[in-house]
Amino acid sequence: MNNKGKVAVIGATGKVGRYLVDQALERGYIVRVLLRDPNKLQNKDGRVEVIKGDATDVGSIQSLLGGCHTVINAVGHPLKEKPIYSTVTTHILEIMKKAGIKRYITVTGGAVNASGDRKDLVSKVASRIMGWTYRDMMSDKQKEVDILMNSEIDWTLVRLPFIEEKPAPGQIKVSLECIPGTKISNRDIATFLVDQITEQKYSKKAPFIAN
Repeated sequence: MNNKGKVAVIGATGKVGRYLVDQALERGYIVRVLLRDPNKLQNKDGRVEVIKGDATDVGSIQSLLGGCHTVINAVGHPLKEKPIYSTVTTHILEIMKKAGIKRYITVTGGAVNASGDRKDLVSKVASRIMGWTYRDMMSDKQKEVDILMNSEIDWTLVRLPFIEEKPAPGQIKVSLECIPGTKISNRDIATFLVDQITEQKYSKKAPFIAN
């Protein structure tokens, strides 16, 4: 009998999201996912509840979050489209506050800067290059950081290096100052994100992770 409650997941069919759903189910959670196309969901487990909708739509987010105690956001979008990260996070935080949901876990790129960073020269250069190359996306991701920093919600923003589709090495390096490696398995990302549901070590912080 499940007694761990319900977790809302956004981005459940993405590179990380599909393993995120599997990990949450293995830990004993019920999972509710938001999908524009429910047919893309690979996991047909009866403990997965599907909400058809769009992450940029407030009504969809409201339907997704009802009855959940944690929200994990792994949303992505095509590079040629307008960035949606700050918009989605804003909607989520507004609905969480109204619903009394406290825990929010999300991901972003390692090039994003946050208070307390002590990036080495290579990381600083990489951040600048990303900022120049993907100006709109990086600007929106930085806006998302500011939104979280000013939020009363119990959030964790996980910063990632290059994501690899491969079996999990199982050794995750974590730093609050500088990215500790250049790559990470998508399965290890999923493990780390699900760990944060109950882990308070990185509450209101933006850890870098890598293999």
